[in-house]
Amino acid sequence: MNASADTVARQLDEAARAARVAAGQLARAGRPAKDHALAVAAGALRARTDALLAANAADLDSAPGLTPAFRDRLVLNPARIEAMARGLEEVAALPDPVGRLLAEWTRPNGLVMRRVAQPLGVIGMIYESRPNVTADAAALCLKAGSAVLLRGGSESARSSAAIHACMVEGLREAGLPEAAVQIAPTQDRAFVGAMLRAAGLIDLIIPRGGKGLVTRVMEEARVPVLAHAEGVNHTYVHAAADHGMARRLLANAKMRRTGVCGATETLLIDAAIAPGLLPLLVEDLAALGCAFRADERARALLPALPVATEADFATEWLDAILCIKVVDGVDSALAHIRHYGSEHTEAIVTEDAAAATAFLNGLDAAVGLWNASTQFCDGGEFGFGAEIGIATGRLQARGPVGLEQLCTYRYHVLGTGQIRP
Repeated sequence: MNASADTVARQLDEAARAARVAAGQLARAGRPAKDHALAVAAGALRARTDALLAANAADLDSAPGLTPAFRDRLVLNPARIEAMARGLEEVAALPDPVGRLLAEWTRPNGLVMRRVAQPLGVIGMIYESRPNVTADAAALCLKAGSAVLLRGGSESARSSAAIHACMVEGLREAGLPEAAVQIAPTQDRAFVGAMLRAAGLIDLIIPRGGKGLVTRVMEEARVPVLAHAEGVNHTYVHAAADHGMARRLLANAKMRRTGVCGATETLLIDAAIAPGLLPLLVEDLAALGCAFRADERARALLPALPVATEADFATEWLDAILCIKVVDGVDSALAHIRHYGSEHTEAIVTEDAAAATAFLNGLDAAVGLWNASTQFCDGGEFGFGAEIGIATGRLQARGPVGLEQLCTYRYHVLGTGQIRP
């Protein structure tokens, strides 16, 4: 191990061990202390708005040539800072997930079995570009009784450090250990590798970012991972869709914020309504600055549309680009989604309840929507107060990850002197 690697390993070991001690204190902390910490941190975010904006401006200045979508993920403004502060307050207002009685039953011998929610312990959060994740992840982990080690992207380092300072102020004022919310002490990429190898020090890794980051985490981790795949999401406009609704929903699902993982990347439209509706949908999105990639059936209706390749249909654009495919009913739409989708978020627009039910039941995706924008796949919109990510794996959690998903459980067994025969 060279000197630099040795230094990074020591930094990780010190941070994780401090987090482990803090996690033990948090697990025993009551709701009032945790909620007070979040309220103070929210106030600090508002009071330091100018400092946060200055830090964010410095981040933006040091990263020239950003794509519009990447810049949108990185930028802070007063509205987004206020949204972060409200997110902390909303998390504080939620019930304490720790100690919840999940189930109770009595065995024939009189033993009472209780399944009780408990904190996970130490969580490692690895994320890119979005500085608001610093506040969201810290708030959710704190309320769920777990310590968190945050490693954000270098492009948002100044912004994240300024947000972290607000969280530390909240912890200090509430009498909680400051090590409960730590930010990586270095931007050395080796620190990420050290986190991934920290079995026994970190209990769960949550990656939030592009395909490259998630792939690296999944390949290298020796710590359990709460997986978050890319968002190759579809909006399917069924033959029985209300045309006005379809136009509104698609414009929002694609263009509200193109750089979020819940953005629609492919439009599927039934052949029965494509001749009349598809030109209107394309016209709507083109007016908003969207570009297109289309299959041959769509191009037969609109020859000026560029040709979509196989790779295009499997791409998470995170940009103002939409793929278009004409399909023949629910089964055809589901077949396309199974082949190209990432099990993140899928939507159907229809007035036919039977078609909607068949579509939702036929999905493998973490989230399915009926007559709603895919951009509702967000922890805040689910009532979770904030979002730490969207889980697309099959274990621990699926969909937006909130307080309940950040807890595990243990058993309490209550007896009256029973012995096992």
